[in-house]
Amino acid sequence: MHMKKLKSRKLLALYGCSGLGVNMMNLMVGSYLCSALLTGGFAPEDIGYWTFTDKNLVVASLWAALAFAARVLDGVIDLPLASLTDRLRTRWGRRRPAIVMGFVPMVIAYLLFLVPLNPGETVLNTVWFGTLLMVYYAFYTLTMLTFYATFSEVTETEGDVVFLSNVKSVCDVVYFILGYALVPVFVSMGVNIRYVALIFLPLSLLMLIPLFLLKEEPTNKPVPAHEGELPERPLTLWRAIAVSVKNKSFIYWMCTAAVMNFGLQLFLGGINELFSSTGLNMTVVMASSFVPVPFTIILYNKIVAKRGLGFAYRYILAIFSIGMLVMYICNVHSANMTKLALTAVAILGGIFVSFAIGAFFSVTYTVPTHLAKREREEKGISVASMYFAVQGLFEGVSAGLATGVMLTALKSEDMIGHISYLPLIVAAACMAAFGMSFAFPKVISRMGKERKE
Repeated sequence: MHMKKLKSRKLLALYGCSGLGVNMMNLMVGSYLCSALLTGGFAPEDIGYWTFTDKNLVVASLWAALAFAARVLDGVIDLPLASLTDRLRTRWGRRRPAIVMGFVPMVIAYLLFLVPLNPGETVLNTVWFGTLLMVYYAFYTLTMLTFYATFSEVTETEGDVVFLSNVKSVCDVVYFILGYALVPVFVSMGVNIRYVALIFLPLSLLMLIPLFLLKEEPTNKPVPAHEGELPERPLTLWRAIAVSVKNKSFIYWMCTAAVMNFGLQLFLGGINELFSSTGLNMTVVMASSFVPVPFTIILYNKIVAKRGLGFAYRYILAIFSIGMLVMYICNVHSANMTKLALTAVAILGGIFVSFAIGAFFSVTYTVPTHLAKREREEKGISVASMYFAVQGLFEGVSAGLATGVMLTALKSEDMIGHISYLPLIVAAACMAAFGMSFAFPKVISRMGKERKE
């Protein structure tokens, strides 16, 4: 299948913005709407705004199990969905139809998630929200998996891959600023979190951009390879999985990234609860964590170009861990600090965090895309979506453990019940990934540096 390359950096930049709105929806679900089902962790005066109905709507233990199952299912279902988008045969190509097939049901599930079946804590509500979460994640995965798979198809050079990955990571920062800085503003004005979720829904229409920019040939009939290209060999689901898992460089990368992702998702999922009782202005905390990111990405790219991805990855893991320790001090000692001192410490921690956030997301696009391009150029096989699917499986399990199990345990008095431990757990996960990264194969550790050489 031949895909027309986007040779203009302006078009690549526009293309990289496509997922911003859908990712914003996912942030609302993972960081706010799921947390809004339980009142634990919120200050009493915040409960009426940050939760659906100022009371628990789900049974905590059952919800923890279902939320974890939803994230694991999200990861497992990536594999057949990747095969679907790689092998889809239509007169319109394979990527655009797959995006539409995922986008519409995803939006419907998102809207239904805002409507509890009962006003109180019931098993019915728990099963309802757990089922919707599974449906939402399945179609979100199909949409974004297809989008990410096109990165290796619309780019010509490794420089284009890095540029597109950086644009996407900057867009990630934008939706994080919207999500973690602007959402609290709306809530502080008395807008319930469910209505805030509706305010940001129109941004999802940015996912229509690929429907106009992607130029695909029909896939419902054989298409000869273009000059200079190896003929593409369509792979069955099991063959594509086999190619992915046999790539030892990719699998080791995924194990390391999954450990890092556990810490990152726990931070993103619980940061609101962490600072809810400190009296801090969440907009200030989040702005310090996310606004500097476009500038810190520039520094990250310079480090990659000079020392390679492996060194740069360890650098951001170490910096992020320091930021977590600062935020732990801020949370634990908030009662003994003046408001000014507390704010200053929180901003300091946020600045440390900002040096890692954007790079964490950029690297998860760069590594699979780079390895997929090598497979396509050297062997004539397309496994781009399967690489992202396997990555999604690893990330789904780690995110499920982080936000479905660990965060629920930290919020629930019947379990751990100490949200202040969150930064320490995040830092421990990042330092574990730091140690694992020393065993990166050269194809990953020297990535970026090879391009310069």
